[in-house]
Amino acid sequence: MNLKELAASLKLSQTTVSRALNGYPEVREETRRRVLAAAKAANYQPNSRARRLATGRAMAVGHVVTLSDQGQMINPVFSDFMAGAGEVYAREGYDLVLSIVPAGEEERAYRQLASNGSVDGVMVQSPRPDDPRIALLQEIGMPFVVHGRTTARDSHSWLDIANTTAFRRATDLLLDLGHRRIALLNGEEKLDFARRRRNGYVAALEARGIAPDPALIAGAEMTEAYGYARARALLDGRSPPTAFLASSVLVAFGVGRAVGERGLALGREVSLVTHDDVLSYLSNDRDGPHFTATRSPIRAAGARCAEMLIGLICNPGTGPVQELWPVDLTVGRTTGPCPDT
Repeated sequence: MNLKELAASLKLSQTTVSRALNGYPEVREETRRRVLAAAKAANYQPNSRARRLATGRAMAVGHVVTLSDQGQMINPVFSDFMAGAGEVYAREGYDLVLSIVPAGEEERAYRQLASNGSVDGVMVQSPRPDDPRIALLQEIGMPFVVHGRTTARDSHSWLDIANTTAFRRATDLLLDLGHRRIALLNGEEKLDFARRRRNGYVAALEARGIAPDPALIAGAEMTEAYGYARARALLDGRSPPTAFLASSVLVAFGVGRAVGERGLALGREVSLVTHDDVLSYLSNDRDGPHFTATRSPIRAAGARCAEMLIGLICNPGTGPVQELWPVDLTVGRTTGPCPDT
């Protein structure tokens, strides 16, 4: 079915149908829903070249990743986020342009994307508290959405989870179980989410009159090897922790390996809480939750960020869209009372 046939079946003009399919704001919402439903029922796929000519848009969204951060592309968190975003891009007829550039070349990459007109907007991931990309994208007038937050969060669209609250709750749980030496194996603290998680951990300790021990706090790229090496060093120390709080399920796997090698049992001699992000390929729900975990649906976050970005592209006059998602705490088999008590 082509556009002419679709319009005829709806008794609407081709212009109206085209505008409804392409998100023009002047189309009545009732008409838009009717057109979209008919297009879906007929499995209508608009011609990409025609859409570009009709809308003046590239019908593409950009993601820029530096070579120094390319390890994140094989991280299941990044993969699940991109899977969720990609589903929305495909549904709305947008292509994904992934640019991998040398470290220090991000500004040039964004300016080139804008000057070439090769994308209509960009997604910003792994933001730092004072992220220079925000001011740059605002300067060049490129629509963008940030997955996470920055100190300039009031000026742009973003979606984040309640990292500080989540890690304070997780630390409180361990404190309630009698643990006092709690290790935090965090992400890279140059990143905003990691700083917020540390703040939640510190706030929970200080509220109980416990001074945070710098020796129990670490931050690095969240891999299984990092979790294993750091947990092994702490467990072999003179005053080992009785509990761990991990910023990723990958880190938690490494902690579990180190604990097991020492003949200890998770949930009895050592407790562990992780942030698991409800990953598609690393389920925490087989036979009931294994890890005690703070949980957020990363694939759903990718889809929602993509919807927000396409909304900004189609309706450039709208103000910033900002969403803070709550985080669940699920109790599994990796936590228990502190053995010292």
